Amino acid sequence: MTKVIFITGASSGIGQAAALAFAQAGCHVAGMARRIERLEQLGQQIANLTGTHGDFLALAGDVTQAEDVQKAVDATVERFGRLDAAIANAGVGQRGPIVESDWNDLQTLLRTNIDGVLHTVRAAVPAMRAGGGGHILITSSVAFNMVSPYAATYAASKAFVSSLGASLRVELEEDNIHVTDFLVGRTNTEFDEKRLGAGKRSGGGVPTMSPETVAEAMVKVVLEQSHRQRVILRFFDRLLVLGNILIPGFIGQRAKNQYK
Repeated sequence: MTKVIFITGASSGIGQAAALAFAQAGCHVAGMARRIERLEQLGQQIANLTGTHGDFLALAGDVTQAEDVQKAVDATVERFGRLDAAIANAGVGQRGPIVESDWNDLQTLLRTNIDGVLHTVRAAVPAMRAGGGGHILITSSVAFNMVSPYAATYAASKAFVSSLGASLRVELEEDNIHVTDFLVGRTNTEFDEKRLGAGKRSGGGVPTMSPETVAEAMVKVVLEQSHRQRVILRFFDRLLVLGNILIPGFIGQRAKNQYK
């Protein structure tokens, strides 16, 4: 049976790469984002794929609005008949000191990164229950446990969704719904350019991976019906997560040099 995948933040970056990868793997994909023109371009890319591939449904909406997400999930089920996996991927970054940062920027980050995941889960789970189970993937970050001055709200939002995922894993196990937390390291996408607040990070020395690398791992987890609780793709990122546990003060100082 062809799997049906719902992806938020599908108009660029990891979400776009995931939509292409799942479609190329033969899955039907429903992609949601605010930029419908980008989704329509993505749909054309998928239609032009060679060989057997899944269909694509473009869904305009804002993940901060529960009604938009619910309508998108309903449209997905109406079009494809079921929902097998939901990738809560939409997110935004923000840089700046907590006290001086613009409140609208902080609110946008929290509503997108936190509310967006909550709305996606609350809309997707009933559809998955109706189909006998499913899989939720949460795009979190290796910053989830980081002392991250000047990027504190972003790190805190990822701590929230990673904690949420751990609890959901237990809540939903009797429904045969698996939850995988993707702790993603620095990725070559539009994310940095679209960061709210002070803009681009300064400094370097951190390796960057392609969004296709993340997308391929997501496809593997879903199609192999993996029960992996957490995915960290690179050895460097595993070291970073461990460093945040063992030497948080040192990591915090390095982050300060990057973001201040």
